[in-house]
Amino acid sequence: MPEKKTSERAQQDKREGKAASTQAGEFVREEMEHIRKGKHGARSTKQAIAIGLSKARRAGVKLAPPKKGTVSAKTRRSAVLAEKAGQRKTKRVSPTRSRAISGVLKREGRAAASKPALAKQARSAARHRTAAERSAAAKKAVRTKGPAKRSAAAHKAARTRARRRA
Repeated sequence: MPEKKTSERAQQDKREGKAASTQAGEFVREEMEHIRKGKHGARSTKQAIAIGLSKARRAGVKLAPPKKGTVSAKTRRSAVLAEKAGQRKTKRVSPTRSRAISGVLKREGRAAASKPALAKQARSAARHRTAAERSAAAKKAVRTKGPAKRSAAAHKAARTRARRRA
């Protein structure tokens, strides 16, 4: 069950016209915090992200399931079922299943949410995107960011360029 503040932040993103993936990012961020605080672990960064995305779908974020061929049929089916669960009014949860999953995740490592692991995952995901896709995402970010955050992003980019030059 996601925390109340996470759901509220996702709702805020939706009101601001941000993409479904941005809304889902709030749930992924929550998942990383849980792993860092030791609430549970994850086998890999990919698994930690998948847990967050599943929570987002179940919370009603209209996030499309992955395309055929990009992931296993089992993963895609799980995403479709999570999305359907998010559309239902009542959310029945099996306590036995929840306990079993929690028990398994508690035995997993905590390195999946480390800064280097996340950076490696982000670089690997970016490599799979075309220049046009990356450009379109950047253009949408400019439209939905707002002046204060746009300014902060520009300053950050300038610092990054200066660091790379040095």
